[in-house]
Amino acid sequence: MVKVGIIGATGYAGNEIIRLLLNHKDVEIKWLVSRSFAGQKFADIYRNYFEVLDMECSGKELSELADSVDVVFTATPQGYLSSVLTNEILEKTKFIDLSADYRIRDVFTYEKWYHIEHKSPELIQKAVYGLCEVNREKIKNTRLLANPGCYTTCSILTAYPLVKEHLIDPDTLIINALSGVSGAGRGAKVANLFCEVNESAKAYGVTTHRHTPEIEEQLSYAYGDPIMINFTPHLVPMNRGILATETATLKEGVTAEDIRNAYNKYYKDEFFVRVLNEGQTPETRFTEGSNFVDVNFQVDERTNRVVMMGALDNLVKGAAGQAVQNMNLMFGFDEAEGLKSVPMVP
Repeated sequence: MVKVGIIGATGYAGNEIIRLLLNHKDVEIKWLVSRSFAGQKFADIYRNYFEVLDMECSGKELSELADSVDVVFTATPQGYLSSVLTNEILEKTKFIDLSADYRIRDVFTYEKWYHIEHKSPELIQKAVYGLCEVNREKIKNTRLLANPGCYTTCSILTAYPLVKEHLIDPDTLIINALSGVSGAGRGAKVANLFCEVNESAKAYGVTTHRHTPEIEEQLSYAYGDPIMINFTPHLVPMNRGILATETATLKEGVTAEDIRNAYNKYYKDEFFVRVLNEGQTPETRFTEGSNFVDVNFQVDERTNRVVMMGALDNLVKGAAGQAVQNMNLMFGFDEAEGLKSVPMVP
């Protein structure tokens, strides 16, 4: 049994990690950390765990707990793990970090977009970017896993085959994405109150959203040269979900058949990436509560552009589910263990 600790357990992503791990046959949850709810029972905070999980949240420091588990999930704000993680602690246990602290290879880019100082830049090169379908072999051997963001997971997987195969001009890539409100976290914010969000939709972080450099960096690796994109996120009044709509100019002579072949080349054996049938468009409701991401495309022959589409659950494949998928790879389990739930409909 792999012994697991979770820091930030009472946030939406932390809660989702717990929900998934309780269905994992090879995991034992040893402790939960929540500074906001230290000393309180987890089931008193999330009553869906009543008589399911009888565990109290701790307020202890990472240094006191690291040697008692095999892996730590940190579902914490940016800056937390980079401020407490050391080489000594990393030798004691593995880490799966759901923040952006170790996702971006260039520390100056991280500090520019996140507006905080990185406290352990010497560890960045030890981290592996945890996009399972792309970095599977590297993930298996790392001790420090940088779990991708929700917008980035959807945006990258939707465009990856076309970028990798050089079927599109990457400098014409425009990504518009919609997110449910849970993507902003559980903290109380006026902008996320029911009356502020319901019956409304808005673009935000226009030209400045911090997932932009993460998407650019990973697609640049795929293409082989630096890529610059336009990324615009939108907040919509639903609890969960990411829907990305991406457009780009096709290279000369590229056909719809070429694009379909590219998607099949990279995803036909990927359990969690579902390439939909011709004419079907991804919908967030058909991925809700699951670790699946649905993708498809449509060629606009009039403009010689392709419209790529992707949908996933931001709390599962976009956060906790992908983190568990990464854990499975890191410990040699079946990659889908604990993650085979069918999406919830309606």
